[in-house]
Amino acid sequence: MAHFLSSIGLMPSDEEDSKAGYLLATFSDLHQVAAASALVAGGAFYAYRRPEPVQEASPTALGPRSHTTVSAATNLEEIPDAVRKALIVEQGQLFTSVIPNDEPISKETDDYGRKVLEMMTPEQVTQRLRTNEESYLVGRGRGVVRYDVVQIPSNDPIEDDHAEKIVEVPQDVAATQDGTASSDWMFWGVFDGHAGWTTSAKLRQVLISFVARELNETYRSALTNPAMTFPTAESVDEAIKKGFVRLDNEIIHDSVSKVMKAQSKRVAAELLAPALSGSCALLSFYDSKSKLLRVACTGDSRAVLGRRGTSGKWTATPLSVDQTGGNAEEDARLRREHPGEKYVTMNGRILGGLEPSRAFGDAVYKWSKETQDKVNSSYFGRTPSKYLKTPPYVTAEPVVTTTKVMPEKGDFVVMATDGLWEMLTNEEVVGLVGQWLDTQSKHPGSAPGGQNSWLKSWFSTQKAALPIEHSDTGPDAGGQRAPIRQQQWGVTASSDDRFVVEDKNAATHLVRNALGGKDQDMISALLTLPSPYSRRYRDDLTVEVIFFGEGEETGKVELNNEASASAGVEGVKAKL
Repeated sequence: MAHFLSSIGLMPSDEEDSKAGYLLATFSDLHQVAAASALVAGGAFYAYRRPEPVQEASPTALGPRSHTTVSAATNLEEIPDAVRKALIVEQGQLFTSVIPNDEPISKETDDYGRKVLEMMTPEQVTQRLRTNEESYLVGRGRGVVRYDVVQIPSNDPIEDDHAEKIVEVPQDVAATQDGTASSDWMFWGVFDGHAGWTTSAKLRQVLISFVARELNETYRSALTNPAMTFPTAESVDEAIKKGFVRLDNEIIHDSVSKVMKAQSKRVAAELLAPALSGSCALLSFYDSKSKLLRVACTGDSRAVLGRRGTSGKWTATPLSVDQTGGNAEEDARLRREHPGEKYVTMNGRILGGLEPSRAFGDAVYKWSKETQDKVNSSYFGRTPSKYLKTPPYVTAEPVVTTTKVMPEKGDFVVMATDGLWEMLTNEEVVGLVGQWLDTQSKHPGSAPGGQNSWLKSWFSTQKAALPIEHSDTGPDAGGQRAPIRQQQWGVTASSDDRFVVEDKNAATHLVRNALGGKDQDMISALLTLPSPYSRRYRDDLTVEVIFFGEGEETGKVELNNEASASAGVEGVKAKL
């Protein structure tokens, strides 16, 4: 019986990953399925052929997918009625195949030495996408009505993390220029770890607290000044930056002092782990009284604002800039700080190694050589770069932007680690959320109070594929990198018809479409491939979508059951 193979256009990245550095290797410990017996030439997206001698796979990346073609010599009657899909990995290329349902899962390789994995079904794909989704309805009547979050790991364990917190500010701190009092401080953070998960976990635990402490002192200080009733914009920005830097100093420098004092390898293992790994950080701070949203970015995660334009469609405005060695401004800053050092950035990387130019941890780019030698000789560490001369080269100080949010117009913000932005443009992301909102507005929630009632007043039905206003300066202006995965996968960037709406959680909706949308073979292949091999095709994904609006005043933050995997799980409580 003939088996048929179809290339899905996925090619591994040519260069080592910017953070974890994984390489696609030969599969050796995987649960394998039986053979598919023909290899398709790399040029076509779907090309069915009769079994033929195995051919050498093309080493070059696949171009844009061609239309479906079927060889005239193919006997379509030979395709079995009951089949399962398989994923084949050969020389860095991924292919899909079909195998009969009754064929046993027994071989390590197929007849030609290729490694084969059984593909996830569409139902399994959906289950995987929704495993970590959360959604919260914010009934505090102060400008935020809902936020959704989801995570999809590629590394094992996932190196991303996230945190959310809503703080009810005391009256003696919240007083503003108009003399009124009482407000919420709302924080959302996404943390993109690299070289391990410990730094991002540390940020999840304490970064918001460090920043809130500095903000508290700044607001109180302003109130004690008779000439002021509200802190200056510059002082608020400085408070956020101070919170970031103080935490990183604790991670990098205080940890070494404590380890040297304790003289314990157990203490060293605990305290030095967040210093030796690293993490980018993206933190949004919303003051409900001023309606100002501040976005603090350290690294290459990204925040984008979605706002309705005059046409009724959405506009995409970046609220952060990707901070890497390839960013011209960051490169210039580093060369000013380290004059005469030719390799301060090389190939878009700091000292030729790390891609983010700002990050927490990453002690090998911050410790002096003497400190690194001392830590390495007494405990453990990482080998410093041969170009290390005048550290620190990497800083945790964020770049802070401020935006006046318009809840009455239904603004929303998407925050995500760079795994999402490698797959979608800013405009695609905002357009996808607009598409999702359009679909949800047609199906108001049936829960008490109507979970989706806040949608009705600010979305009119759009017939276009994505309801987005395209910028004259291009889909991604303002310092962000283009989605490299679209080229890697052979995706036509302008093809809006590849998207689909199937999820109640807006963040899950974005991830599904980032991984393939309507292309079931692509999304299944990307989720079937296990860690660490998946890392060459996709990164860890953490996505948050924050919806602003004029919602009902219930005083509560409640789990949104219809868009949360933990709905109905005993012991799960809403976050505050």
